[in-house]
Amino acid sequence: MNKNLLFRRIPKVDVLMENDLIKEMIETYSYDSVLEAVRTEQEKLRGYIASCEDEKKAEEQIDTLLDRVELTLADMYRPNVTRVINGTGTILHTNLGRAPLGRKHLEHITYIASGYSNLEYDLEAGRRGERYSHFEEVLCKITGAEAAMAVNNNAAAVMLILSSMAKGGEAVVSRGELVEVGGKFRIPDVMEQSGALLREVGTTNKTHISDYEEAVTEDTKVFMKVHTSNYRIVGFMETVPIAELVSLKEKYDIPVIEDLGSGVLIDLSKYGLTYEPTVQDSIKNGADVVCFSGDKLLGGPQAGIIVGKKKYIDLMKKNQLTRALRIDKFTASALEVVLREYLSEEKAIQNIPALRMITRKAEEVELDAKKFRRMLKRADLKAEIEIEHCESQIGGGSLPLERLPSTAVTIKPTEITTSELETRLRHLPVPVIGRTVNDKILLDMRTYDPQFMNYLAKILKELDVLEEKGNGYEAYYYRNSRPY
Repeated sequence: MNKNLLFRRIPKVDVLMENDLIKEMIETYSYDSVLEAVRTEQEKLRGYIASCEDEKKAEEQIDTLLDRVELTLADMYRPNVTRVINGTGTILHTNLGRAPLGRKHLEHITYIASGYSNLEYDLEAGRRGERYSHFEEVLCKITGAEAAMAVNNNAAAVMLILSSMAKGGEAVVSRGELVEVGGKFRIPDVMEQSGALLREVGTTNKTHISDYEEAVTEDTKVFMKVHTSNYRIVGFMETVPIAELVSLKEKYDIPVIEDLGSGVLIDLSKYGLTYEPTVQDSIKNGADVVCFSGDKLLGGPQAGIIVGKKKYIDLMKKNQLTRALRIDKFTASALEVVLREYLSEEKAIQNIPALRMITRKAEEVELDAKKFRRMLKRADLKAEIEIEHCESQIGGGSLPLERLPSTAVTIKPTEITTSELETRLRHLPVPVIGRTVNDKILLDMRTYDPQFMNYLAKILKELDVLEEKGNGYEAYYYRNSRPY
């Protein structure tokens, strides 16, 4: 094997850059990017030849150099954040972006974001306006609060509230409510960052109204209640409801804050789910300030929404932290269109994807599963395709004990392993994320987007994804990844 001869067969950079296929790549990408990809692949090729002892394989690598340059370029320009199909059955899947937005809402956001907007401009007065004004009125109408605003997530909302209302003083909170949320972020740590001093009362499983009252000192600035939306303590336990805590507010003139976590604006018990305290109930029961997430049970974009008494909300709007935590034009416009759906509960259930999935009847999900199975069977795939009853969950730290009856389509490959199929599904042009149970891939139809039924049936067949030799899907994936 004459390696020197093989090295001399590698085309020089200037020769490659004049190749017609390379010129097409320059048109699609840019001269500098193509030059970088050419040099990168040349270097890899030299390293491969140096270590290779099979002349035929080395020649194949030389002959396919341009193909690898194209794949490298496609990879260079392909965005990392991509659309995925959620077949896991977890509706508010934190790793998959939590609540999806409706198509109508996205069209509105695109229209706003693709040009200039009145984000902070008062069209009536012809002067600077406030970004919260676009959704504050509708939010107050829905919740019964006096004022409202939003920051970039609920942890930020808690920090801003405490910084504005309790900095340098004590915030009294039950030990049973000192929760940890995703990514090891903990309520006590967030409170500490706000400059408020945490005063724990009660025990993990039991806290009484007397515990709060005994903790009152001249340094007490707020009573804080945290709704444990991501877990439940059952059995020998007791908590102090917000209405009872409000009686201490009136006695000592100390405001009450409630962090509702996932935040819900509709009584979900009407749809067969466990009752979850609504924002409206909290305001009605006397909470001075309430905060909650925008991208959980509300079904909107990531945000920390704050509602309550105007004097406290005004304090927060003037807090210097607000500038660092404020929402952008995408979030403001998305929040407004999603919140307006709540002016009609029927429209909210119908038009907000997360609510639609949560309230969907099991019989409707089963019909979709049967339809999807027929599509996959008609494709004559190298796999056993069946349907199986299962349970979906809400996720996102919301209603942790709730399980929704659902139906999944199961795929058990006959030529490759289930593990290999799971990997290949994750590498499709639109990745499919399911769950593996009993050596089968389960695609839960409560969360699987129906518009992608035909997509999966077609692409599994076209790219031989279920066959042992099937790795053409990788080249397809890269070749169909082009800059926007």
